[in-house]
Amino acid sequence: MVDWISLTVFILFFVLVTVLGFVAANWHRGDLRLLDEWGLAGRRFGTLVTWFLIGGDIYTAYTFIAVPAALYASGAPGFFAVPYTIFVYPFVYLLMPKFWTVAKRRGYVTAADFVRERFGSSLLSLIVALTGILATMPYIALQMFGIEVCIAQMGIPVEAALIIAFVILAAYTYNSGLRAPAMIALVKDLMILTVMLVVIVYIPLKLGGFSNIFAAVHQHALKNPKTFHAFLSPAQYPSYVTLALGSALALFLYPHSLTGILSSKDCGVIKRNVALLPIYSFMLGALALLGYMALAANVKLPVAYGANGVVPALLSTVFHSWFTGFAFAAISIGALVPAAIMSIAAANLFTRNIYREYFRPNCTTEEECNVAKLTSLIVKFGALVFILFLPRTEIINFQLLGGAWILQTLPAVFLGLYTNWFHRWALIAGWAGGMIAATEMIFSQNFKPIFPIHFGGQTVLIYAGVAALIVNLGLVVLLTLVCRVIGLPTGNDPTSPADYEEILETPATLL
Repeated sequence: MVDWISLTVFILFFVLVTVLGFVAANWHRGDLRLLDEWGLAGRRFGTLVTWFLIGGDIYTAYTFIAVPAALYASGAPGFFAVPYTIFVYPFVYLLMPKFWTVAKRRGYVTAADFVRERFGSSLLSLIVALTGILATMPYIALQMFGIEVCIAQMGIPVEAALIIAFVILAAYTYNSGLRAPAMIALVKDLMILTVMLVVIVYIPLKLGGFSNIFAAVHQHALKNPKTFHAFLSPAQYPSYVTLALGSALALFLYPHSLTGILSSKDCGVIKRNVALLPIYSFMLGALALLGYMALAANVKLPVAYGANGVVPALLSTVFHSWFTGFAFAAISIGALVPAAIMSIAAANLFTRNIYREYFRPNCTTEEECNVAKLTSLIVKFGALVFILFLPRTEIINFQLLGGAWILQTLPAVFLGLYTNWFHRWALIAGWAGGMIAATEMIFSQNFKPIFPIHFGGQTVLIYAGVAALIVNLGLVVLLTLVCRVIGLPTGNDPTSPADYEEILETPATLL
């Protein structure tokens, strides 16, 4: 049955962000026929816009849908997302100003651009680009899944609504580039913060306080000791720590995260954002508790989505239709923002590091940008097909696999910022070993990201992405030594130490 009040509020805010998406073309005006302008907004965003953009970029439908679902389904292990979004920021502080600086000086648009020059290898650049695109596709599909869950809760046809949302997203992204999700992120984050403040106060009051909520969680843990844990057991520590660590290391390897960084005005903007972005971690922790609140409220889950439908089901149970419409719009817009950035980032990778590198080396800047725009449409269409035809559970599983894959580009991208000692062929072999290991481990566990390591009669559970990265790094170091001993030629690195020295900050601006 259609909830018309909720649907009306939902459509009202969707129309608002659609208008903003098209208006954004004239914001921070630039020549949108250039990839640097369309795909990176001319690298002109100040502190406030970058904060909203990166926040909207990395706190996605996974935050609003999957994290509360993890707490609802498994309890304490689901909290791994909170510490990983806290200790990711020291990595950002160390790495991203350096990456932004060399990208600005050398005109890089993607991480693969950097790898191409740093190690003098077009093949390694191609590998980084393909891995980024491969890991991004299921991530975009996950955003569409977040929209789908909200749409289904309002009782309207899912397929038709998703196609409409896809067309809207495709249209304003094609027209305005990165400026569109940046402007919409301002509205989206204000809506999400409003929803968070309301639910974190109102729902506990309605349920008799947090003491009642955690008491219900404890009772649920006692009834389901094998599948639900109110506290971590010692055996779960390694999996919890490695999952948090691996997720933190992977987060800013994703093309969309790096795209948000590269749109910043200067290094000072990035550093200020490192100080401000943990505010989102508080929001994440508060939203995660919705999974526990749903347990205490005994909400009825939608059959088609199971635990992944817990947040929309809880909101529909507790709040009036007008507020659920507002909340569903906030979640759905919160999925559209990263989906737009992800499609732009994937398009940048294809255009710069595949099309221009292998098909049209002498293409004009306008042709390059047009190809990126068309590619962004194809990427979004692929994600739509992904969500419409694959079983719902597979979408989240593929996203977890994507995280393990993107982690295998760490030696070339992150370590490459500090040294070019690694041999290009060793990096390629290490990547291949890590990809094979990650894929095999996750497939062997039926798409679960935790893999059992057996040694000395003991079994330790760790995140497959981290285990694969260890294999990757071991191969890189060992084979680099071998390549250097046998005298295999290294690639030419045209960058200089001066290219990595931070550019002096311009006067601080909010926008």
